[in-house]
Amino acid sequence: MAGLLDLLDSPMGKQLIEGVAGQTGQSSDKTGSVLTMALPVLMGAMKRNASTPDGAEGLMNALSNKHDGSIMDNLGGLFGGGVDRSVLDDGAGILGHVLGGKQSQVQNALSQKSGMDAGTIGTILQVAAPILMGFLGKQARQQNVTSSNGLGDLLGGILGGGGSGAQQQSLIESFLDSDGDGSILDDVAGMVLGNGKNSGGGGGLGGLLGGLFGK
Repeated sequence: MAGLLDLLDSPMGKQLIEGVAGQTGQSSDKTGSVLTMALPVLMGAMKRNASTPDGAEGLMNALSNKHDGSIMDNLGGLFGGGVDRSVLDDGAGILGHVLGGKQSQVQNALSQKSGMDAGTIGTILQVAAPILMGFLGKQARQQNVTSSNGLGDLLGGILGGGGSGAQQQSLIESFLDSDGDGSILDDVAGMVLGNGKNSGGGGGLGGLLGGLFGK
């Protein structure tokens, strides 16, 4: 099963990075680094939301209808004349649903770490969210996931995407709720910036991704 980092390393991923960079006027290198950090956080939040029956059913309905993967088939057209407002609005809706009140915290953390302003980070996330949903929808079709029961395994496999998947998934989970109180993304700023409870010694996602912007 293709993982998120596999996606970004693929020709389609390069097209995604170049397109998002063009949309925001940022360099491809910096845009790629932001996406490498942001996409696992978004997918991890989706996985956490889908851990409840209602959340899983809602996500499955979205993947079966609007986000069926077709957006992935024409990224060139998507970015050709600038991303359409309807796509950005869709992205804003996805972010609001997935991140809730933690969205500004996520944007500010990524902004501080990357050196981009929070508004640009917000635009990157708005563009990336519908594409991420499309990637998930395409994977669901390829894996023949037709009910909410199989979503957890699908999301976990995409988050891992390789032999270290279990470890990577554990890091994502600790990142999403580092103090264990069940509040999604409550410690995201500290973890991204490397000063959260789980960041020491590479024990959290901050340790895994902390070097992305440091060089």
